[in-house]
Amino acid sequence: MEASRAVEAALAGEAPDQVGDMKAREFLSQLEHDAIVKAIAAAEAKMRGEIRVFVSRKEPEDAVAAAEKVFHHLKMHKSQEQNGVLLFVAPRVRKFAVIGDSAVHAQCGDEFWKEITQEMSGHFRKGEFTEGILHGVRRAGKLLAEHFPRHPGDKTPQPGDIAHD
Repeated sequence: MEASRAVEAALAGEAPDQVGDMKAREFLSQLEHDAIVKAIAAAEAKMRGEIRVFVSRKEPEDAVAAAEKVFHHLKMHKSQEQNGVLLFVAPRVRKFAVIGDSAVHAQCGDEFWKEITQEMSGHFRKGEFTEGILHGVRRAGKLLAEHFPRHPGDKTPQPGDIAHD
């Protein structure tokens, strides 16, 4: 994950003030869970790799460092092709990060991470939390499908769901 660490400033974003001090449970209740799970499944049907969404109850100072810990806790770093993407959201501190494993970063470079977080920030600033996450899932899925297309018989290594601590 060394490559993703180099773009920390581009990855971290902030959600709107209305999220301030929002508990993870409240944030999760505002999300359209089924739409997000469906978007993850649709993206993963076209590519090898995995996309995970994680909502944290904690208050990390550094969203990227926290996302990297979650990435390892979820064992996303153990994929054979190192092609996982994690969307990490910490609503209590209005921060989020989008990180990809080394093979993903090698394919997209810093500019992709800047674009995706800016686009998600735009949705979050308007209070469109589900749409922001859906946008991130779709963008990551498109990138992974382009560089890691699905082959017949490929299996998804982890369930495509919203995880939380």
